[in-house]
Amino acid sequence: MSEATRTSVTLPGFLGLPMFQPGWVWLVGAGPGDPALLTLGAAHALASANVVVYDALVDERILALAGPDAQLEYAGKRGGRPSPKQADITLRIIDLARQGKRVLRLKGGDPFVFGRGGEEGLALVEAGIPFRVIPGVTAGIGGSAYAGIPVTHRDTNHVVSFITGHDTTGGVTGNIEWEALAKGSPVIVLYMGLKHLGEIATRLMAGGRDPDEPVAVIARATTPAQRVLETTIRRAEADVAASGIEAPAIVVMGPVVRLRAALDWLGALDGRTLTADPLGTRHGQKKTGS
Repeated sequence: MSEATRTSVTLPGFLGLPMFQPGWVWLVGAGPGDPALLTLGAAHALASANVVVYDALVDERILALAGPDAQLEYAGKRGGRPSPKQADITLRIIDLARQGKRVLRLKGGDPFVFGRGGEEGLALVEAGIPFRVIPGVTAGIGGSAYAGIPVTHRDTNHVVSFITGHDTTGGVTGNIEWEALAKGSPVIVLYMGLKHLGEIATRLMAGGRDPDEPVAVIARATTPAQRVLETTIRRAEADVAASGIEAPAIVVMGPVVRLRAALDWLGALDGRTLTADPLGTRHGQKKTGS
């Protein structure tokens, strides 16, 4: 990104935002993509940092908010592709802080939701580096909302589970009680799960999940390239393959997906006609889910 494209943001002093001190590391969530979802704290951090160490999924429009003199360092980790090692990233931000830099570690979504921010924070404590955490809008909530899907709704669910589709080995997450999850969580939001979607669906169905339960796959959530595929658990793997949808994507499983027929606000901007009562609850019909 050229220096000329950067636009520093000056925030009013009455907000009482903390000073970004030299030698500190701020672990900051950039949200799922749309710059409109940045917090004021994140925008302040971008304007104040000397160095921005950013992840692969941080939108370039967000990086453009860094100060004109800020150094931008790419530290993106993408599954299945050559990526910096986590240990090297952690050592780099520690080294920069020890040089007296104001170090912004900028992560897609929220740093503490499948973002390895906890690991980096623990390393900073061990190294004696002061740090601050600024949460961000996680993709499971923000991306679902941009697809017109609320992750909770009182007519469908009082529980939602956020899970990751793979563990440190790259295989399907092994320490999940799939039967308990299938029976106990009406809504499941799956991060980083496209690679193993078929196997995950099989485990959930074996645990008692309805094969015809609605599923939404949301790719490039909240960005201009966002795509949403509606399918079912039974057909999810085949439909994703046929559609050509690729990561990054989140997957929402459960009755809340039906609400998209009424709440697809982005679709409405493009002319989609919304359905007022997709669950049929206003006319005494049986509610969906639990």
